[in-house]
Amino acid sequence: MTVFLQIEGATIVDIPSLYAEINRVFMPGEDWQLGPSLDALDDLLYGGHGALAGHETATVVWHDIDRSREALGLQATRAWLEDKLRQPGTFNAETISRQLDALQRGEGPTYFQIVMEIFASHPNIVLLPA
Repeated sequence: MTVFLQIEGATIVDIPSLYAEINRVFMPGEDWQLGPSLDALDDLLYGGHGALAGHETATVVWHDIDRSREALGLQATRAWLEDKLRQPGTFNAETISRQLDALQRGEGPTYFQIVMEIFASHPNIVLLPA
C-alpha cells in the first residue's frame, strides 16, 4: 500500500524550516519531532514512523522544489558547515573545512543536493518534483 504525501516547498526558507515541513508531512500524530539532522531524515525515510508507518511505499510530491533548492543552496550550506566549525570537538574540523573549500569551488554538494541524495537512496519512496 502506497501513501501519498506533499511537501510545500514555498514554506522552506532555510534548514530549520525544511525540518518543520518534514515534520508536518511525515510526523502527524507523533509525540516527537525530527530534529535538524540529515541522519535523522535518512532514518525516518526507512519507514515505521508517522505517515510512513504501515506503508511499504510512498510517493512524495515536492511542490515549489526550485524555491527549496534555492533556500537550501550555497548560502545555507555554507552557514551550516561554518556552524559545525564553531562546535569544537563535535565535528571533524578538517573534514568540514574540506567540505567548505569544495563548496566554494563549486564542487561540493549543497544541503539541498544532500537531501535529494538521501531521498534517492530509498527506493521505496518516489519523489516527484513539482
